[in-house]
Amino acid sequence: MARAKRKISCLSLPLQRQLSFDLEGRYFDLKAIFDKLNSRFFSNRLRGYRVIWGRKRRKRPKSYLVFASIQEEDRVIRVHPLLDAPFVPNWFMEYVLYHEMLHAVVPDEFDENGRRRVHTIAFRRRERLFPLFGRARKWEAENLARFLR
Repeated sequence: MARAKRKISCLSLPLQRQLSFDLEGRYFDLKAIFDKLNSRFFSNRLRGYRVIWGRKRRKRPKSYLVFASIQEEDRVIRVHPLLDAPFVPNWFMEYVLYHEMLHAVVPDEFDENGRRRVHTIAFRRRERLFPLFGRARKWEAENLARFLR
């Protein structure tokens, strides 16, 4: 006889709302950067978004780092806390947030196998409109090792 699953006795919230995050950075004001980019590039159309720092990890990543991510259902952009460092240029942080904000306005596509593609041709074309796109990508390639163990 199959047993019924126990029900959780707390609100069922999306994952981002269940976790506690450190909202203040030491070197960057994420909300101010978001507001600036929203005004300049998105005509203030991105409403109700929160930009937060992710949780600090005990160990640094080994081979790659996800600088930021967006969770559309919660309207949360989470930035990796390793970016809150004095050597990270403000214009690079702006690029990282701009990239995530683009995910909110450029639709995903699906290939012939049904796989979702988020970095589409349209996305990449719009990403290159960021004034310091080339400089930001070059800085990322030259400095990635500083974030890894």
